Amino acid sequence: MSAVGVRKVGDEMIMLERLTCEYIESEDRIHMSGEVASASPVVIWLTQRMLKRLVPALIPLLEDKRTAPHHAEVMQNFAQQAAKAALKHQVPVQAQMASVAWVASSVDIATNVQSVTLTFHALDGQSASFVMEALPMRQWLGILHGLYVINEWSKDVWPEWIKTGERTVQERSVALH
Repeated sequence: MSAVGVRKVGDEMIMLERLTCEYIESEDRIHMSGEVASASPVVIWLTQRMLKRLVPALIPLLEDKRTAPHHAEVMQNFAQQAAKAALKHQVPVQAQMASVAWVASSVDIATNVQSVTLTFHALDGQSASFVMEALPMRQWLGILHGLYVINEWSKDVWPEWIKTGERTVQERSVALH
């Protein structure tokens, strides 16, 4: 998934060009690698505890309050499936020995009409931000949801419109076998 963002190191601003998220079983957390132009990738570890708070804060940003409640679930599921279909396979961002790595201890969410900016902070003062419009945010949330399924983490933080897509895929998989 591609996302634009910055990381502040001293007075220098580094742009994150792409992100790769993967679940690391031995750590029981998500390893998020961010590609940086002319520098080593940045690694941010996301814990289940952090995501348990972040996901419910992001979901309402995608929901249209003007949609009738009985149509909202269908519309959200359709938009999520379209975002998933639009996700293009890319070579994963690979962390290197020289990569800066830290655990996110907090996250700031800033919104405007077109996008959401997430700024992850470490206890030692490091931070990294990235900006996502609705489609990339849906794609990123879809990736995180998929990692939740693989991790066997509780899916209570996820709305039904994402879980419905998961059930559809599982049903198709069972039917094909």
